[in-house]
Amino acid sequence: MAAAVAVVVLAGGSGTRVGAGRNKVYLPLGGRPVIARSLEVLGGLPGVGPVVLVVREEDRDLADRVVAAEVDVPGVEVVTGGATRQGSELAALRALVGRIRAGAVDLVLVHDGARPLVTADLAGAVVRAAREHGGAVPGLPRTDLAAAGPDGLVPAPAPLVAVQTPQGFRAGPLLEAYERADREGFAGTDTASCVARFAPGVAVLVVPGDPRNVKITWAHDLVAVERALAGPAPGRP
Repeated sequence: MAAAVAVVVLAGGSGTRVGAGRNKVYLPLGGRPVIARSLEVLGGLPGVGPVVLVVREEDRDLADRVVAAEVDVPGVEVVTGGATRQGSELAALRALVGRIRAGAVDLVLVHDGARPLVTADLAGAVVRAAREHGGAVPGLPRTDLAAAGPDGLVPAPAPLVAVQTPQGFRAGPLLEAYERADREGFAGTDTASCVARFAPGVAVLVVPGDPRNVKITWAHDLVAVERALAGPAPGRP
């Protein structure tokens, strides 16, 4: 049997900055929970095997109910995450460790559940590039940023890229990088930062991101995503 892509969807955030009284990924979006959209798009990709949803302990019962009632993907595995993003990703990888070491899973795709407008085209591009190069992330060029120096703000020294998810990596090196990071107490900002530090031999290709692939952080992001579902793209990376 061919090795499969494992999908990891992170749902460990909160609704504090959105102004909600609960985790933002369970808020309604077009009549369905935010998290349902990412799970269905990524879980429906060709070649996908395990789908792992990483949740907070306090959201476990809610997550189980949402998956059962709202997500048309069979066999979603719900895993309790850690106190940080890094810890949550490690929890997912440890849930997959047997399948990774047996060769049943050869690639892991990690996605923020708060990015509900991810498309199959974007995820497919990441999978293909990661299989070829070792790792891949979607990114959008940014020209509106500056660098902070001793004399104040100056133009950025090189073209900058706003990185999105899903991010994809070969499973074996990714698992080893996260176990090393855990032993050394490292907590990165995203999957790519951990790979860059603990698996520097893994090439990471930047594929074109999608302006619609907005991460819901603030209340206006939720409004923008609602509008995007009805038509115009919100335009924020």
